[in-house]
Amino acid sequence: MDKNESNSFFKDVNIDKNISFNNKNPFVLIAGPCVLESKEHAFSMVDSLKNITQKLNIPFIYKTSFDKANRTSLSGNRGLGLNESLQIFADIKSKFNVKIITDVHESHQCEQVKEVVDIIQIPAFLCR
Repeated sequence: MDKNESNSFFKDVNIDKNISFNNKNPFVLIAGPCVLESKEHAFSMVDSLKNITQKLNIPFIYKTSFDKANRTSLSGNRGLGLNESLQIFADIKSKFNVKIITDVHESHQCEQVKEVVDIIQIPAFLCR
C-alpha cells in the first residue's frame, strides 16, 4: 500500500470537536443500559459513566434503546417507547451535555429521533 492509499484508510467520522472516530484516534466509550427504563435510572447511569470517563479522559457517548424489540423473552421489558424517551433524551443532553446514540426500528422514526440524538443506529436484525 503506498502512502496515498494508506491515508484513505483513515476516514474520520466527527461527532463534535472532542469526539472523532477513525483507526488512528484513541478509544471512545459508547455505553449505557440496553433499554431506557426510567428518567431516574438514565440520569444515574449517565452521571456515573460521565464521571468515570472524565476522570480517565475518555470521550463518552451515552447509548440506550427506547424500544428493545429483539428481546430474548416475549415478556421482557421493551422500554419506554419513542415519545416518552425523546423527552428524556432531551433532558439528558440539557443536564449532562453528552452525546447520545439510540437505535430505530422503522424509517419514519429517524425524523423524530434526529432532533434529540447525535447518532442513529439501525440494528442489523431490524434493517432487513
